[in-house]
Amino acid sequence: MITRRVFVVRIAGLALASVGARRLLARTAGPGTPITVYKSASCGCCAKWVDHLKQSGFAPVVHDEDAMDAIKDQMGVPKDLRSCHTALLGRYVVEGHVPAADLRRLLAEQPDVAGLAAPGMPASGPGMAVPGAPHQAYEVLAFGKNGKTTVFAKH
Repeated sequence: MITRRVFVVRIAGLALASVGARRLLARTAGPGTPITVYKSASCGCCAKWVDHLKQSGFAPVVHDEDAMDAIKDQMGVPKDLRSCHTALLGRYVVEGHVPAADLRRLLAEQPDVAGLAAPGMPASGPGMAVPGAPHQAYEVLAFGKNGKTTVFAKH
């Protein structure tokens, strides 16, 4: 007959093993979080942002486009928040050089917003930063379908 102590130890061991297995599977399962990126074929900073996404565990599908304003209009990106590239991450629109950590937070928190934007071309944003250059603070804004914005993150 099995004692209570042996039973508890075996159950604890089984629980620890399942946690370890889940972590291992999470690292190896799937190609990453899908994100669709629309950018100009000639834009080097956009390609660097895509590399940043890949290094951060995303699986970007990239579309080189000529008519970026039409895409931004179709996706509802407010004109004053526009940057060089636009992406779709699940139900969210992502405009510009938004850091991958902010995208992960967006997915985790699931706020009631249309998307995130790093307006303009923030010099210290991923894909824009130059090694050795001083950091220039910038904000990532959450925006609603009505165009209203709130600060989502400060960098």
